[in-house]
Amino acid sequence: MQKEDTVHGEVKDKRSVLTSIIVGGVGAFSAVYLLNPTAGFLELIPDNLPVVGNLDEAAAAALLVSCLAYFGVDIGGLFGRKKKDEASDIIDVEAQA
Repeated sequence: MQKEDTVHGEVKDKRSVLTSIIVGGVGAFSAVYLLNPTAGFLELIPDNLPVVGNLDEAAAAALLVSCLAYFGVDIGGLFGRKKKDEASDIIDVEAQA
């Protein structure tokens, strides 16, 4: 248990202000890119290209979810993903001779 606590403590120590600003900026850019208030003014790959046209929106959505996870917002809970609890790591096995 102590090792797990120190790992979480080390992760929190590695988060510097500069890293938080960069992650926040990337998250803000991806949110603006997804909202796209100018209806196509900010577009990396045109949407009328088959299959690859929506890859830029998928990448922006993945970046936004990752940035929110960095700041502790769990978007996965909205889609039914269960939080990992300590009891799920234990496997109860009975050995027979």
